[in-house]
This record gives sequence, C-alpha cells and structure tokens, in this order.
Amino acid sequence: MTGASRVSDNDRDAAFFCRPRFFLWREIPMTTPSTPIDSNRRDFIKRTAAVSAAVSLPGGVWAAGSDAPEKKEVRIGFIPLTDCASVVMASVLGFDQKYGIKIIPTKESSWAGVRDKLVNGELDMAHVLYGLVYGVHLGVSGPKKDMAVLMSINHNGQGISLSKALADKGAVDGPSLAKYMAANPRDYTFAGTFPTGTHAMWMHYWLAAAGINPVSGAKLITVPPPQMVANMRVGNMDGFCVGEPWNHRAIMDGIGITANTTQDIWKDHPEKVLGTSADFVKQNPNTCRAVIMAVLEASRWIDASLQNKMKMAETVAQKSYINTSVDAINQRILGRYQNGLGKTWDDPNHMKFFNDGAVNYPYLSDGMWFLTQHKRWGLLKSHPDYLGVAKQINQTALYKQAAGALGVSIPKSDFRTSKLMDGVVWDGKDPAKYADGFRIRAA
Repeated sequence: MTGASRVSDNDRDAAFFCRPRFFLWREIPMTTPSTPIDSNRRDFIKRTAAVSAAVSLPGGVWAAGSDAPEKKEVRIGFIPLTDCASVVMASVLGFDQKYGIKIIPTKESSWAGVRDKLVNGELDMAHVLYGLVYGVHLGVSGPKKDMAVLMSINHNGQGISLSKALADKGAVDGPSLAKYMAANPRDYTFAGTFPTGTHAMWMHYWLAAAGINPVSGAKLITVPPPQMVANMRVGNMDGFCVGEPWNHRAIMDGIGITANTTQDIWKDHPEKVLGTSADFVKQNPNTCRAVIMAVLEASRWIDASLQNKMKMAETVAQKSYINTSVDAINQRILGRYQNGLGKTWDDPNHMKFFNDGAVNYPYLSDGMWFLTQHKRWGLLKSHPDYLGVAKQINQTALYKQAAGALGVSIPKSDFRTSKLMDGVVWDGKDPAKYADGFRIRAA
C-alpha cells in the first residue's frame, strides 16, 4: 500500500481480530514485503551482532574466552514443515550472529535421512521428531547412538487427515472411521513419518482411542512429510498423520479432510525438538548453548505478533524451505482451521513456538511419554529405565543456562501433567504402569 491507503501494523491487527469469526484459507491478505528482511535491516543486524559479540551476551556471560562457541558454523537439518520456522528464522533474522555462531539450515528429504546424518556427524543438529531421538538412543528403528535433546521447538499443530473417499462415505473422525471399518472389512492403510516418531505415535494413539488396534487392525506405513499428499492422491493410504502445512494442503487440493488435530489428542503436546548427538554436546557445550539462545530468541519473535507470524509464513513458504504457497501456511499458524467439509473454527491451542517460554523446556516427562508408547506398541520388548534414559538425553541444565541468560521463565519441575483425549492422565510418576495400563496395545 502507498499514500493514504497505508495502515499501521496495529490498525491492521485490530481490524483482523474484529472481523467475523469465520475464516477460510484465502481470507488473510499478505501485506508483508516480498523479501523476509530488507538490506538495511540486515546490515543493522550484522553491525549490532558484531558489537554484541565484542562486548557481552545477554546476562553478561559466555561472551568470549573459554565460554566462546567451540564451533562457529552449525549445520542444522530440517524437514519442510511449518515447525522448522524457529531454526530458519534464527538464521534469516541474524539471531545466531548475536551469539558468535552461524546457523546453516539444511533441507532434508526424510526423517530417516535426518537420523543417518545425525548419527554420522554430517549434521551437527536437527529440527527433529522427539520420538526419533529416543529411538536412536535405544537402537530402535536404526543404528544406536547416544543422543541429546537441547530444547523443545514447538507444541501442537500437527493433524490427522482422512482421504476424501472415506469422508464421502461418512468416515470423518475416529468413531465414524471405526464404525465404517467394522462394516466394511478390508485392509486399511495409515501413514506416519517415522516408526518411533511423534506422528506415528499420534496416529497409533488416535486409532486406539477410537477402538481400532493399529497393530492388528490396520496397516501402518512410513512416508516422508512432503510426499504425504501425493501418496494420498494416488490412493496409497486411507489416512495419515503429519505436520503442517501438509494437512491443509490436502484440503486445498481436494483429496483429504482433517479428522482431528493433534492438540485434540493432547493439548500442548511436545512435538519437534532441537536434537543432536551426546558426543556433540560433550565436545561443543558452548556452541549448543549459543544455538539454544538463538532459537529461543527466534521462537519468542515468532509468537510475539500477528505481523511476525505472517512474515515467518512468507519466509518458510519459499522454495529453499517448505516450497509451498503462503496460503497453505498462514491460516493454521493463527489457529484458523477448516476441516474440508465446511466446518471452520478458531483453535486457541494452535502451533506455538514460545508461549512465554512454556513451549521450550525439555521436560523429562515429555521424553518418557514416547518411551511408554514405544513399549505399548511393541517397539521396545521390555520396560526401559524411563527416567534414567530421559535424564541422559534431555539437556535440562544446558537449557536452564541459556534460558536464564535471556530471562525466559523456567518451570519448577521436570515433570508436567496432562490428560489425553481418552481421559487417561500422564504425569510421569509410574511410566511402566502407564504403558501396561492401556486396553488396546501390542500383544
């Protein structure tokens, strides 16, 4: 806009939230620049970063000498998903330079590829599935290597999609799907993105909550996130669980509907983490702390305003990151949902990257939950030392140092309590009992 037609960011935000509460994916106009950050702003970031590095970092610590980052360039892998945004924006906006590092976001094609590159050291870190890190640490679904979780990257914001063909026959959610499958016996195929990963566990949990045994009553396959929509289009699966924007993309392309969001399964559930190997943490603790701080700043920036979210969507939609239209991203990051069948709603529990710091703490209980599900579905044959494994992997001390320097709130406990969609409460106190307490589980 120019001249008299220009409105302030505050006016635009106010106008948006005063509009009628029915939103479709094309409703929000893009008014941000065509590039994520202009050259003057980039030069300013570089100058201030140089000054910051020469003097001190927030809190007056880790500025130089023995506390300087051991590795200056950090290759961080990511999969084309909306929740890679904090890693991408930490690099694009120059937050990494403030802490004496350069983040190099590296686009990967599959979670198996991310796993392999973390194990062999080709990647220093990754935006990665929580359950993948734990699976690698225990040698499930691939090579065994001691791993580390530095921080949680996001809560919520994934989805379970069913094919339009099923929806047209009345299977639009868990209960109706179970009823349809019982009345029309055949082989039903559902997809996740990695055997021990978050999406596989959400799909297992959702099917079981509807009374469908995902092990004996359905076929579960693994498909990389960017290939989900194409595979559903050609009929390779009846449903899938994946991160955004691919659930919304399925609606836009007319081949799928959203049956449930993952926040319907578990409000504020853990999702992606910043993962690395235990060896990398031991050799580069200051680098790890610097990366945590940069990604934390980016997370806080994303969640700070509507304007920032829209700029983020425009940036990560680009070919070098997710490679999709902005329209596929910019609604669900604001909680503006539609299911592909005419229903629209505002979801306050949409994808969060910071949420006043509540997102990012690597709770031990979050990691332990994935182990309980690995045991429930037969991926682990015996009960592990749930708490011991979580303490090995989740780098709570390192995170507290980084968060404390930035003034980010830190919880008083390493455990949190949640009630999932089936009414079962998870608090981390007796994980073996919890894992064995489900009526539907692997034999």
